[in-house]
Amino acid sequence: MGGDRQDYYGKHGTPQKYDPTFKGPIYNRGCTDVICCVVLLLAIVGYVAVGIIAWTHGDPRKVIYPTDSRGEFCGQKGTKNANKPFLFYFNIVKCASPLVLLEFQCPTPQICVEKCPDRYLTFLNARNSRDFEYYKQFCVPGFQNNKGVAEVLRDGDCPAVLTPSKPLARRCFPAIHAHKGVLMVGNETTYEDGLGSRKNITELVEGAKKANGVLEARQLAMRIFEDYTVSWYWIVIGLVIAMVMSLLFIILLRFLAGIMVWVMIVMVILVLGYGIFHCYMEYSRLRGEAGSDVSLVDLGFQTDLRVYLHLRQTWMAFMIILSILEVVIILLLIFLRKRILIAIALIKEASRAVGYVMCSLLYPLVTFFLLCLCIAYWASTAVFLSTSNEAVYKIFDDASCSLAGKTCNPETFPSSNESRLCPNARCQFAFYGGESGYHRALLGLQIFNAFMFFWLANFVLALGQVTLAGAFASYYWALRKPDDLPAFPLFSAFGRALRYHTGSLAFGALILAIVQIIRVMLEYLDQRLKAAENKFAKFLMTCLKCCFWCLEKFIKFLNRNAYIMIAIYGTNFCTSARNAFFLLMRNIIRVAVLDKVTDFLFLLGKLLIVGSVGILAFFFFTHRIRIVQDTAPPLNYYWVPILTVIVGSYLIAHGFFSVYGMCVDTLFLCFLEDLERNDGSAERPYFMSSTLKKLLNKTNKKLAES
Repeated sequence: MGGDRQDYYGKHGTPQKYDPTFKGPIYNRGCTDVICCVVLLLAIVGYVAVGIIAWTHGDPRKVIYPTDSRGEFCGQKGTKNANKPFLFYFNIVKCASPLVLLEFQCPTPQICVEKCPDRYLTFLNARNSRDFEYYKQFCVPGFQNNKGVAEVLRDGDCPAVLTPSKPLARRCFPAIHAHKGVLMVGNETTYEDGLGSRKNITELVEGAKKANGVLEARQLAMRIFEDYTVSWYWIVIGLVIAMVMSLLFIILLRFLAGIMVWVMIVMVILVLGYGIFHCYMEYSRLRGEAGSDVSLVDLGFQTDLRVYLHLRQTWMAFMIILSILEVVIILLLIFLRKRILIAIALIKEASRAVGYVMCSLLYPLVTFFLLCLCIAYWASTAVFLSTSNEAVYKIFDDASCSLAGKTCNPETFPSSNESRLCPNARCQFAFYGGESGYHRALLGLQIFNAFMFFWLANFVLALGQVTLAGAFASYYWALRKPDDLPAFPLFSAFGRALRYHTGSLAFGALILAIVQIIRVMLEYLDQRLKAAENKFAKFLMTCLKCCFWCLEKFIKFLNRNAYIMIAIYGTNFCTSARNAFFLLMRNIIRVAVLDKVTDFLFLLGKLLIVGSVGILAFFFFTHRIRIVQDTAPPLNYYWVPILTVIVGSYLIAHGFFSVYGMCVDTLFLCFLEDLERNDGSAERPYFMSSTLKKLLNKTNKKLAES
């Protein structure tokens, strides 16, 4: 057995030897991975330079405000279109042309208007009537009524017909609705073109629908936005409740860890049991109701998700899913009950550690603030880069013209050769682009922007993990707690991480960022290959995505444990990763069971908080409970605030439990090191708590004799 154990250690490194001078995180340490630190600083300088260049050339107004045929913004203050916020299309049917997909611009004149048209008018009828002043505001600026009807329509000075429209994303789209099963615009089913010919409105409807193929999706988005505007304060209240519950849960864990864990387990089982009961009652209530037996497949996708709650099959599916979860949790509790006791002891120890380092609960706010800075810089740089192109004008001609699609200058086009060769052509704004070296490098700059975001975000997370690990390791290796703890363990760990290990953190974050940017590129390629019929290419892409997903998860796990070793011993990243990996491999059974049991218990805690707040939100927004009369706001989709509260509650609970998770992982590695370094003798006493020693049948001889 001894020989086998020696061979085992040989395969997975050598265990830590006893060091009488080791009293926790080493203070006398040197800088690690200096080259990576220098590379990170140079990359940040380059990132700042890219941001300055983007901010110099970019113009975010191109994203916010629509652009007319002359390349001028609609509704932008300080321009002649300041009081004209909406974009009007002369003939929106032409927006359904394939040319739109190539040029990103409709081949029809577009002007900025104060408001979208609200009536039917044709140019022929309005020309000699009192309505002409109203009609004139939809003609090109500076239009003079000194041409014939045919000339005006040929030159694109005025639209042939006005149709009632509504603004959507600052653009005027025909007001389409159904009347007795017939698609209509306004209250008409026919319209006159500019020369007095009556046409079926279906042409206009179909063209408008093609031009706005995502109209239903936008309407859904607008309804969701309306729900947020009337319920945002209740959502904030729900998130505050989740935060208070998480904080109370953490405080109770400090004093009643064992009881709280078992209460948490029982509560999760009860919550799932109530969910099963509620689903069964709804399933029974719908028995015999008309339409309740329609299958989900036959119903298909519906934008109003409330429709699914009127189907028995929906509640049956919910009941089956909750029942499976209930059975799995109960079986895990039965077979892992002994490991759960050790996990509870670790959680108790973590509770004491958090109690002595209470400011650690506030550290996620620092990480959140730094991540917000990274996200804000990345998003603003991306917007400025995407809007740093120049206005490109091209020749548009409805008739056949060899010059169509060529670039032009709108100022000189009327007197140019192209205008004489193509009398019906127009020099119109096409898109934003450019032919300079800077414009050709925009794609590379966007990739660099995304890569730096991943690198800096991972660096911020790594800094938080090393800081917390250093603070909690100081607690574990203090033989007399809290007397041997440093005065400010969290601040000391933060200072050590920045002063000595910026390079190591940058190294670990760089490896993870490379994998993540590769995953982003694979997702992009996968989207491009969706229309392809090559099954082998799709299979290969799926395999690559799966492999890199697994690789990212493994690197995150390895980095996390490497950062703990860095916080304790001050070694470089590669040495720390190797030592952490071998330490875990030498204790693979404990890692596979004990560590994951604690993760499972924390997951139950998150589910308890999220489930409680989610049920409260469900009953509130569905008017099942009322604080006062008609408290809940009227909603288009009540699932919008409910899902928002659930997701937000999970993120809040995860933020609090992440501190506990890092504490448990740190104490777990320290616990494994303690077992290898010490044997319980008077010279080499165990540093673990008395509860852990009792569960593992370990004792300190000096204490036993006394």
